Amino acid sequence: VQVVESGGGLVQAGGSLRLTCEVSGLTFSTAAAGWVRQPPGKGREFLCTMYGDGSRYYADFIEGRFTISRDNAKNTVYLQMDSLKAEATAVYCCAIDANDALEYEYYGQGTQVTVSS
Repeated sequence: VQVVESGGGLVQAGGSLRLTCEVSGLTFSTAAAGWVRQPPGKGREFLCTMYGDGSRYYADFIEGRFTISRDNAKNTVYLQMDSLKAEATAVYCCAIDANDALEYEYYGQGTQVTVSS
């Protein structure tokens, strides 16, 4: 299984970024795909997840600023991040639950997002 993120970078506060995660080696259409992040010096935080049936769940602190979507034909999941704040600076990782285990089994290496204030 391969999980590869891209799209991170440096952005000014208030700006937007779109992260992409390409997944291979499993049946993506039925897997839950999500995003987590790890700010510098802190633990991992759950952001959102999207199931194969299209249902989505977000952490409360997202407050509508992030949107998860997926393209099953491309085995890809996206994270659109708008109105970014400096505290969003973190390594963002894509995570996959391939077996309905209610926990992520696979993670990507992550992509760095830095928001300058």
